Amino acid sequence: MPPVDLNTSVPHSARIYDYLLGGKDNFEADRQAAAAIVESSPSLPISMRANRQYMARVAHYLAAERGIRQFLDIGTGLPTSPNLHEVVQKVDPTTKIVYVDNDPIVLVHARALLTSAPEGATAYLDADLRNVEQILSSPEVKLNIDPTRPVSISLIAVLQFITDENEAHQILDGLLAPFPAGSTLSISTVTAHNPQAVAAAASYRARGIPAKERTDAEVTDLFRGLDLLDPGVVLVNRWRPDTDPVDDAHVQMSGGVAVKNAA
Repeated sequence: MPPVDLNTSVPHSARIYDYLLGGKDNFEADRQAAAAIVESSPSLPISMRANRQYMARVAHYLAAERGIRQFLDIGTGLPTSPNLHEVVQKVDPTTKIVYVDNDPIVLVHARALLTSAPEGATAYLDADLRNVEQILSSPEVKLNIDPTRPVSISLIAVLQFITDENEAHQILDGLLAPFPAGSTLSISTVTAHNPQAVAAAASYRARGIPAKERTDAEVTDLFRGLDLLDPGVVLVNRWRPDTDPVDDAHVQMSGGVAVKNAA
């Protein structure tokens, strides 16, 4: 893997996320930014953990209950167990996963993501969410994702960095277009219904990181043309919880899961 410029003097959203989850793949600029963000949004670490748990519940549901055996995870972030492939390959070791991210530090740690059950596969693609054509035409996707079978596309804690709604819809429409009925879309993003979430988004913007909070109606609209599964768009801690619930006041992300059906 060639050398990568991490630009460690500038805070990065993935490294801030890593630090707030208790990780070690971050730098002083990230820690300083995290401290300032948490000052205005003290529940953010709790919310991030709730979001991680949401990802795991969604992935398990899609693998165990809907039989999805191929996953395209965009905006992967730094490896934090349980990773998506660990969840779904526990259900079926033959499952294939393609991780996509454009963060240099994720690229450095990509090998940690590429651990797979021998019966299945994981791949990592260095690409920008906005470049849908590059993602779908990549060797990693073409080798591991069968376009004739349903695929799960997940965008967990990433769409808040796409601040234009038209662009967000174009991305989602483009990602789903090649895949058949039965494919799914999973989203979590910053909610506009929590004052701390609004403050955190403002703090990100103040540090040069684009961020947008969305109302439930705006998040629901991201699923237009799809069949939104129960319980619809909710705070991530309320999506089919299987453990003691996190207090809503601490949760700054909302999301949902939808299915593509035949036209």
